[in-house]
Amino acid sequence: MNYLEEYQKWCTSPEFDKETKKELLAIKEDEKEIEDRFYKELEFGTAGLRGVIGAGTNRMNQYTVGKATQGLANYIIEQGTQEKGVAISYDSRKMSKEFSLQTALILCANGIKAYLFENLRPVPELSFAVRELGCTAGVMITASHNPPKYNGYKVYWDDGAQIVSPRDKDIIAKVRAVESFSEIRQITKEEALQKGLLNIIGTEMDDKYLNILKQAVLNPEIVKEEGKKLKVVYTPLHGTGNTIAERLLKEIGLENVYVVPEQKEPDGNFPTVDYPNPEDAKAFKLALELAKKVEADVVLATDPDADRLGIFAKDSKTGEYMTYTGNMSALLIAEYRISQMQEKGILPKDGMLITTIVSSNLAKAIAGYYHLNCPEVLTGFKNIGAVMKKAEENKDKTYVFGYEESYGCLIGDYARDKDGIAAVMALCEAACYYQSKNKTLWDAMNDIYEKYGYYKEAQPSIVREGVQGAQEIKDMMTKMRNTEIEKIGDYKVLTFKDVEKDIVKDMKTGEITKTGLPQSNVLYYELEDDAWCCIRPSGTEPKIKLYMGVKGVSDEDASKKLEDLKEAMLNIVQ
Repeated sequence: MNYLEEYQKWCTSPEFDKETKKELLAIKEDEKEIEDRFYKELEFGTAGLRGVIGAGTNRMNQYTVGKATQGLANYIIEQGTQEKGVAISYDSRKMSKEFSLQTALILCANGIKAYLFENLRPVPELSFAVRELGCTAGVMITASHNPPKYNGYKVYWDDGAQIVSPRDKDIIAKVRAVESFSEIRQITKEEALQKGLLNIIGTEMDDKYLNILKQAVLNPEIVKEEGKKLKVVYTPLHGTGNTIAERLLKEIGLENVYVVPEQKEPDGNFPTVDYPNPEDAKAFKLALELAKKVEADVVLATDPDADRLGIFAKDSKTGEYMTYTGNMSALLIAEYRISQMQEKGILPKDGMLITTIVSSNLAKAIAGYYHLNCPEVLTGFKNIGAVMKKAEENKDKTYVFGYEESYGCLIGDYARDKDGIAAVMALCEAACYYQSKNKTLWDAMNDIYEKYGYYKEAQPSIVREGVQGAQEIKDMMTKMRNTEIEKIGDYKVLTFKDVEKDIVKDMKTGEITKTGLPQSNVLYYELEDDAWCCIRPSGTEPKIKLYMGVKGVSDEDASKKLEDLKEAMLNIVQ
């Protein structure tokens, strides 16, 4: 069936409701829009669904969400774990509440217990709740930091991590096997409650989650003392973060927490930002204005589902607020926590600092200094979760810290996903500690560079939208895969990894070995002088993503090297 036939079916079939048909009939003269909505099904990928909200097979709506949930239900029933139930949470996006209730009721209609949060909650609390309740799975309705028109559907398994291979492929197969929307089972909320299938999670889960986080504070007395003076500005960017972040900071002893008033309340329109992403400096506009007004030391922002954290910190020498990349903020937390654990004699001898292949090489330097194992995984925190699960099962390694460059880290093993709430707490604790030593967080960051070297990274993207754009992205990857590149800018290529083909080529000897990583459309170039480049298509947005890093002898040296490398790589790819 081509896209026009599928469009006609949605406009006329009794399977679809009046509002859906009305929305689609309004675009009957716009063939390009019809094509974009129907040229493919919104793919249930390895992290679930993510797409623009609207009617059509290539959109997030009650039908695509229903099909995904029915497929998940069929898989759970096949596993025989329906009694364990599924935990469900959602963020502040448009349709999040409706999709979360729909998900819960479809599961209930299939005889699967559903534990639905009474109101929006962060991703990390869902991950924690899956483990705490002993659920077989979890679902989070969120599009993370995407623009307002998007929503998504993330699936977790019983360890609290997002699904990984081969389970992800098995669930995807079940979703694809749902051929008709009429196969989606239905039940009313009243009936689900009456049968004991629908269970509402209240604030008792917040208490348990926050107690775990508070136990992770390494210097509680210093936080209580310095927390009287430290000034923190925080914004949840209209998302889930402030359901618990402000309460947590006050309970550990911070007395001067200022939440940006215009962004405090959840709002799926994200009216004060173009893009609710703490990776984007523009999202900090109101927070920085408030910070200057109250003379804050630290400025923090979490994304709508509160798994990512962005940070600015004041440089006391200039009075300017300095921005941190995801690598910088996470590794500042890592250095603080690991050094304090070593000082207190509680750093495990079999400890792990887990990183990803597109994250800073500074992680390896820190791990090496503290004699920690440093596994490298593919991008996506679920891959860090998989290493944690294996270590837990084998009882051969102890998790200390894990992070990825996309502004996400996890300070303990109570969950299996990035935790922006815990990161807020950990950075504030670090700020208190360094303040007690008459240092700012910016001083601490520069101390790290002086200790290990000036590592800098960049993540430029090439956006290509629509059907034609998808083909262009594919062609770029094919060209790079089939071209032997010996030099990128001033750097010789030492090794080339093609993760999809599972090969590592030594460019000097020609020797070929295996990557040891799961199959993924990723190309990686190890360069001389501790520099590197990586390229992969985004799994959630119409873009090809480039990652790169360098090491310099000073901030200026590293900045110059990075700019040159970025320019060289973009010229090669396009």
